[in-house]
Amino acid sequence: MTLDIVRQRLHNQLLSQTKLTRPSEVVEWLGAVQSQDYAGAKWAIGQRLKDATTESAIDKDFNEGKILRTHLMRPTWHFVTPEAIRWMLRLTAPRVHAVNAYQYRALELDKAILQKGNATLEKALQGGKQWTRSELASVFQKAGIVADGLRLGYFLMYAELEGLICSGARRGKQFTYALVEERVPQVRAWTREEALAELTRRYFVTRGPATLHDFTWWSGLTMADAKKGIEMVKTEFVNEVLGDQSYWFANSVTPVIEKSPTAHLLPNYDEYFIGFKDRSAIGNVAKQAGIKGDDPSLIAHIIILDGQIVGGWRRTIKKDVVLIKLNLITKLTKAENQAVIAATEQYGKFLGLPAELVI
Repeated sequence: MTLDIVRQRLHNQLLSQTKLTRPSEVVEWLGAVQSQDYAGAKWAIGQRLKDATTESAIDKDFNEGKILRTHLMRPTWHFVTPEAIRWMLRLTAPRVHAVNAYQYRALELDKAILQKGNATLEKALQGGKQWTRSELASVFQKAGIVADGLRLGYFLMYAELEGLICSGARRGKQFTYALVEERVPQVRAWTREEALAELTRRYFVTRGPATLHDFTWWSGLTMADAKKGIEMVKTEFVNEVLGDQSYWFANSVTPVIEKSPTAHLLPNYDEYFIGFKDRSAIGNVAKQAGIKGDDPSLIAHIIILDGQIVGGWRRTIKKDVVLIKLNLITKLTKAENQAVIAATEQYGKFLGLPAELVI
């Protein structure tokens, strides 16, 4: 068996084919979807659904709490399902607190003041209230707690990591916060070992072939925990060594061969890219063009063609059209250009606007 990293990842990440029809199913499958760019993360979900969906449909599911958004790993915002938020936080939150420790000290946020902040938030949000960041800043002020700018952000992140608050429904373009206990139905509490096994399993099923280092990067777990997680589930996976790298992937996967050429406009922080420490497998064209894997342009919206990065793209939304500007790093054939045009049209349908290509 020859290890075809790109084809298997396209398949496992639901980019080459998908049977899923609901946004929450995509989030459940991937475990977590990085979402500090809310608009980009919605598109990451949208293009992994079988039937045509729209941005507004994902907004609806988000507002109804079928998809939640919270600080979860590394630390940054992720989409997560209500069923997974508690067990995932139990596993990942201690690591994020450790990463945040320096900022906690720099902002003079000791445990006592952070817990006072949590008590203030809990009292303010009880009874199904969903308040914006600025409204919560006023709550802190009335409670005699200095919480503005970065300090407010870390108060809220701490409360998210402690499983106290998560996203509420959006109010216009503003995000709100709600109490987890009121937003998320109670489920059986998982042990840490169960959570570790499930996170490991979900990562390698959906992002494999991937390495131990890829998993530690994505999850933020310690190397010891990541190794333990793999040991717990390794009988469910195939291990293959390629060069000096050891890859793990599901043994039941039979990837389809995507029609070639096929293009995808991926949003910034898409899991096809951000889910791996080593992104060289999708960087062959970029390498030939003299672009390094850590180039900032490769973290922005990217165009992939048959799984390989061939450039970047930007959108400008007008009243009645979305303008899509391409920044290609290689010359495309006529067929490849048609594939990219098809991808831009798909994005326009997602937004409910005609797409106009600007090269």
